[in-house]
Amino acid sequence: MISAAAVAARDAWLESEKALKNASENTLTAYFGDVTDFLAFMTLHKGEQQGLAPLSKLKVIDMRAWMAQERSKDVGARSLARKLSAVKGFFRWLSEREGFDATAVLSTRSPKFQKKLPRPLAEDAARAVIETAELQSTKGWVGARDTAVITLLYGCGLRISEALALNAEDAPLPEVMRIIGKGGKERIVPVIPAARSAVEVYIQQAPFPIEGDMPLFRGVRGGRLNARQIQGVMQQIRMQLGLPATATPHAMRHSFATHLLEAGGDLRAIQELLGHASLSTTQSYTAVDTARLMEVYNNTHPKA
Repeated sequence: MISAAAVAARDAWLESEKALKNASENTLTAYFGDVTDFLAFMTLHKGEQQGLAPLSKLKVIDMRAWMAQERSKDVGARSLARKLSAVKGFFRWLSEREGFDATAVLSTRSPKFQKKLPRPLAEDAARAVIETAELQSTKGWVGARDTAVITLLYGCGLRISEALALNAEDAPLPEVMRIIGKGGKERIVPVIPAARSAVEVYIQQAPFPIEGDMPLFRGVRGGRLNARQIQGVMQQIRMQLGLPATATPHAMRHSFATHLLEAGGDLRAIQELLGHASLSTTQSYTAVDTARLMEVYNNTHPKA
């Protein structure tokens, strides 16, 4: 059993992540699980409850034992790297608060893994997804809703969480919209006419009042639409169109960025539209080959 002091520290850290870094509920849930599992392992590994004093004395060999145990459970390198990142974040916060040296934990090397490039859809496939969305429900307003959400993902490059966070007061959608993304960062996103039109069609058909601070996109029971519903719709569309498993809601955002870049869009502008902190993230995110990146670079920075 995890010590009460460790549980209290974990919960205080999660509150700090939520308040200071505006971490999403999904991120907090993942952090909770990763750190809880780590603390539980250390309790068994050491043969006693790990209060704050024992946690401050963890050694490299303890970290290796934990990572070896995770690998024995067939945890992949990518997942283990995520778990280690959460544990390091917790210990970085805890060591600062309690005043101990957390070098043994913070110096633990993350397992190497090959980053998977996102797989955008071809332009005709992306259009087919949008055109097919309304066919996945026998209720006309639900089909219109799903079409509107997916159109926002592809037409504006929104994350699904950003689209579903919109409220009724955001409609009718303007030509330019302010989006609050990860970490509370704001960005300005142009809203294409097709997206504005799709949202209006949905609002006209919705059986619920779309007004004030109520959610813009509603579930069949009237609450805020859950991302799992759109994920399920995309799964049905994949089967209908014969698309790969990588054709997810997030793939529509990938496709938005990639198609813009392929059409000659400026990489920096696309970075801002996506809300990425670094240009390197945008480069990998768009999954464009080196030749295409060099072409954009040369056109943007012609030699004298």
